[in-house]
Amino acid sequence: MIIQRVCLFMLGLAMAGASLAPQEAFAQKVWRHGMVEAKSDAGFVFMVDKGGFAKKHGLNIEMMQFKGDALALKALLAGELDSYEGSPGAPLLAASRGADVKAVGCYWPGLTYVIVTKKDVASLAELKGKTFAISSPGALPDLFARAVLEHAKISSDDVQFAAMGSDTDRFRAVSAGVVGAAATSSEFTPMLDKMGLKVLVHAHEVAPDYLRFCTYMSGKTIATRADDASSFIAAEVEALRYAMSNRDAVVKLTKEMTSAKDDDPRASFVFDEVNRYNAIDPEMPISAQRMDWMQNLFIKTGNMKTPVDLKKFIDVSVREKALTKLTEAKR
Repeated sequence: MIIQRVCLFMLGLAMAGASLAPQEAFAQKVWRHGMVEAKSDAGFVFMVDKGGFAKKHGLNIEMMQFKGDALALKALLAGELDSYEGSPGAPLLAASRGADVKAVGCYWPGLTYVIVTKKDVASLAELKGKTFAISSPGALPDLFARAVLEHAKISSDDVQFAAMGSDTDRFRAVSAGVVGAAATSSEFTPMLDKMGLKVLVHAHEVAPDYLRFCTYMSGKTIATRADDASSFIAAEVEALRYAMSNRDAVVKLTKEMTSAKDDDPRASFVFDEVNRYNAIDPEMPISAQRMDWMQNLFIKTGNMKTPVDLKKFIDVSVREKALTKLTEAKR
């Protein structure tokens, strides 16, 4: 009799555990977020997931990496992502053609990007006739390269663009002499001198209004998953607030995500450069003025034919709800 009661008790515990598991799984809603593959800014990008901030807001985040942000946009429009982060270039181009994409927050308003060349290239004018490494047409490296050429009053027809994949791929292509110049993130700056390369120009000098990273969602996702969408942005804001105040944690996470060696200087360099240029704003505001500057730039470079209605392209509701959630959580 005692054995029977024990068995029934154990069976009850097992059934309770079985019924609890689905509830716990249900509480953590899946949110699929895309970004460019991990590099030396990964500590900022992945903090929302690895720092536990998404789970704190009830989301089980799936981070999906892409070779370029234009590919992430395609995944968003195909319904394979709930959000992604990248340059406003490709989303503006897509929106001008009627695509359902909205900017919901911009956490990296300062563009920490450079044009890398061999040391013997003395000026932007010398880029004429050279092969320019980009990632893919319409992605950040391509659009930034065109912005630099427009600043220097050089026609894009005077250079040849070559798709070279990631920042690392483009950096190696310049180093090997396969291409004459490359648009890359500034993370390789500490390594350039020993490779016989240099920064020809920094985005801060020629394109101070160029937005680097904003977060995008489809209008459908915002309408059907409004609470989850604001929870994700709330998690992002909290993660970025934490990251900006915790250099060691950001550098450590970056090296973990990129499998970098302990003596690799790039993660530290990126963090310090972000602070030097105030490149990240954890509150994720969207500057309509900068967005308008960008689309006017793309019209000048021939990427866009007509401007988009920024009041429709920018959705402030998600961020406003997110900030309200964070304020209420403090009470």
